[in-house]
Amino acid sequence: MSRIQKIPLSIQLFIASAVLLLTMFFGVSFGAADTSLSNVWHAIWSDNSSEHASILREIRFPRVIAAVIVGAALAVAGAIMQGMTRNPLADPGLLGLTAGANLMLTVAIIFLPSLNYIPIMLACFLGAAIGMVLVYSVGASSKGGMSPLKLVLAGSAISMFLQALAEGLGILFKVSKDVSMWTAGGLIGVTWQALVVVPFVIVALLLSIGFSRQLTILSLNEEVAVGLGQKTFLIKTILFVVVVVLAGTAVAIVGNLAFIGLMIPHIVRGLVGADYRAIIPMSILVGAIFMVSVDVIGRTLYAPFETPIVALVSVIGLPFFLLLIRRGGRFFA
Repeated sequence: MSRIQKIPLSIQLFIASAVLLLTMFFGVSFGAADTSLSNVWHAIWSDNSSEHASILREIRFPRVIAAVIVGAALAVAGAIMQGMTRNPLADPGLLGLTAGANLMLTVAIIFLPSLNYIPIMLACFLGAAIGMVLVYSVGASSKGGMSPLKLVLAGSAISMFLQALAEGLGILFKVSKDVSMWTAGGLIGVTWQALVVVPFVIVALLLSIGFSRQLTILSLNEEVAVGLGQKTFLIKTILFVVVVVLAGTAVAIVGNLAFIGLMIPHIVRGLVGADYRAIIPMSILVGAIFMVSVDVIGRTLYAPFETPIVALVSVIGLPFFLLLIRRGGRFFA
């Protein structure tokens, strides 16, 4: 046990919450348009209708909240997948969930272009479920059964196929420009309307916290879970639905984004250990901090131009993924 892991969980959560609030403050304060602390204060607490107040209320506030939601959703989805499958390489983006959600989003835009966020989100849920089922079916059908490496290979193949199919349909039906609004992997153009998905994410996160004890036992040994009287099929079904909702919601907001669900749970384990009663709540906070931070960097690095979030996350995530493989699935020895 490291020195950090010896710090009580309540203190770690308090520190992470404080860091998240500070990060969110930076998120609403920095951007292409210069804003001050007083601008932020007045935008929150007064009915000031100045240009700065409008920028903060209509662009930055919803964008920062969306970043918090997406970061928390992808981090917890990755943690649950790693726990259920006992696969340290599991991630919604690497195992077909976000690619499947992206495909169904494209189909929805092609055939029902006037849909609002709720139907779009439901289409993403369906796509995430299809992608996950395809990947696990291919991985389990291979000779010798399913293994972490086979699951990742199946996920990569299915993800590329679904992504290519989505792009092909977009070109064929001439909706690539419309689809790119959703699939660029960024938070440009996020409005308050997009945050209609927040209640779904909150319910899914609460369920993940509620089932964290069962997930801890599942992550150690399924036979032990059965011996302790757990209804493993029911628990896995509920957690599967939670993962689908979290991954589908993330795609509905920012598009296809990988590596966050892979990195954050491993970082969190280095902070709090292997108990999912600590991993899940800490993943919510650390995932949100990470996503807001990357978004701030993306829109200030070459302001007034934006660096795509998907590019920044990939620059960090790919070396992390390769190092994880090199270390046999454990980032912190």
